[in-house]
Amino acid sequence: MSTQSTHPPKPEAPRLPPAISSCQRRHTLPASEFRCLTPEDAVSAFEIEREAFISVLGVCPLYLDEIRHFLTLCPELSLGWFEEGCLVAFIIGSLWDKDRLMQESLTMHRPGGHIAHLHVLAVHCAFRQQGRGPILLWRYLHHLGSQPAVHRAALMCEDALVPFYERFGFHAMGPCAITVGSLSFTELHCSLQGHPFLRRNSGC
Repeated sequence: MSTQSTHPPKPEAPRLPPAISSCQRRHTLPASEFRCLTPEDAVSAFEIEREAFISVLGVCPLYLDEIRHFLTLCPELSLGWFEEGCLVAFIIGSLWDKDRLMQESLTMHRPGGHIAHLHVLAVHCAFRQQGRGPILLWRYLHHLGSQPAVHRAALMCEDALVPFYERFGFHAMGPCAITVGSLSFTELHCSLQGHPFLRRNSGC
């Protein structure tokens, strides 16, 4: 059995990488903040996404113009995590109006839809392996749950990531109709109406 001191040392906060520490620090900026993204955040989001996905998949879920497109049309379906005013992790979504995702859902926002399509979840390389992805997704699902028009969340991912999303109440619907080059995906859905996971206290 492991033991620990009654006064454990305070963990050292992660140091901001050059791209992030270059942001001017002001005492008025909160140390940690969650908020919806705006079109002005598009470049920062794309830089994080490009580093996270290009080296692994060779493609990005969203490119810069598409990020700006969705943050202009439906910023309320996004959520960013900011440290000292700088973006370190984010999710971008849009509304969809069909039961299953289709190729068109990659670039379209359907205001009359009731399904939030999660296009991308990305974390800055300096802040990975710290549990930020799960915390951000948990907060995002609660954020969606506060919007009466949104009944479900949907996403597509590689098979290896299915267990991660199942922890948050997502259920695999089978192969996704969307393909990106030679890549194929599994489609997952999560109900936002009365889901027990959404009623739990996050403790965050």
